[in-house]
Amino acid sequence: MPNLLIRDLDDDVLQGLKAAAKAHGRSLQAEIHDVLRRANTRNLAETRRLSAKWLKRLSRSGHSDSAALIREDRDAR
Repeated sequence: MPNLLIRDLDDDVLQGLKAAAKAHGRSLQAEIHDVLRRANTRNLAETRRLSAKWLKRLSRSGHSDSAALIREDRDAR
C-alpha cells in the first residue's frame, strides 16, 4: 500500500485530528485513514447523486438518433 506525506499541515488541523483519534480510541494514523476513506465515499456518493440528476434531466428532453442524422447527411451528398 502506498505511503502519503503531508507537508505544512496547520497545527490546529493536526491537533483536531489527534483529539478525534483520542475520542475514537484509535491511533492518529487510523483516524486519518478513516477521514480519507469517508471523504472518498462522500465524493463517490456526490458523483452518483449528480449523475442521477443529469440522467433524469436528459431523459425528459427528446433526443434524436445521431447516427440516423449523420446517415441522412451523408446520403444527401
